[in-house]
Amino acid sequence: MSTTEDRKGERIAKLLARAGVASRREAERMIAEGRVKIGEQPVTTPATLLENLKGVTVDGKPVKAPEPPRLFAFHKPAGLITAERDPAGRPTIYSALRNALPKGTPRLMPVGRLDLNTEGLLLLTNDGELKRAMELPSSGIPRSYRARTFGDISQDRLDELIEGVTIEGIHYGRINANLERKTGRNQWIELTLTEGKNREVRRVLEHLGLKVSRLIRIGYGPFHIGDLSRGSAVEIRQSDVERFRKTLKRGGHHSQTRSSQEEEASRRTSSPPPHQKRAPGGGERRRSARPRKPRP
Repeated sequence: MSTTEDRKGERIAKLLARAGVASRREAERMIAEGRVKIGEQPVTTPATLLENLKGVTVDGKPVKAPEPPRLFAFHKPAGLITAERDPAGRPTIYSALRNALPKGTPRLMPVGRLDLNTEGLLLLTNDGELKRAMELPSSGIPRSYRARTFGDISQDRLDELIEGVTIEGIHYGRINANLERKTGRNQWIELTLTEGKNREVRRVLEHLGLKVSRLIRIGYGPFHIGDLSRGSAVEIRQSDVERFRKTLKRGGHHSQTRSSQEEEASRRTSSPPPHQKRAPGGGERRRSARPRKPRP
């Protein structure tokens, strides 16, 4: 065992996250609670450096060597909590995942969260480092949503969100919002953002005077929900995961997202809306949002 003074190996919390034990932050909490040991000796600091996890136990159980990073797409139904357990006893995503995932699937951690009443694409991974990288705002990974709303709104008003908006002292960054379909005072709106702050989409739309009756996440980075049925999960191909990880390391998503949002805003002001197809559950969406399976 060594500390940061020796500069050999990697921080134990990072290794535990990579092994899928927990996220890095959760691993640090486990260490503080005395649940992580090397042999019989408790680990006292997450700054402990190791070359591997040989001899490391968590809650008395040996930690297995890290598996290759795996990524799953889950179509979360509304009414499920994005957590392992809920103090109030409400059903969680894991109760649904037990039937959706094949036997032998490693422990999976959700990438970000979807609110209780939000449905759609939720990515899960066995790799805590990949989870952390995908959640960081600095990664600039776009999240796309479709919202069914009630109220009065125009495309010009939605276009103002491209500059960001401050609500009750909280600033929300640039949002690309597209009015898809409008019937009276009801409409479907598609939004793309990169921050993923708590209840961001709902708060921004409510700030515009709209009531959100349904919210669906349809994309996260290059992955899209396609025709994945509600409550189902599918593993994303390993080659696609590796390609995505390389993009993250290069920091490619931030610049790509910014340019694509600017191009979309320009397209809306200079071209008529594209042909749209009806989406499952009502409303319409563009043909490009309907791959057969989640794909990069």
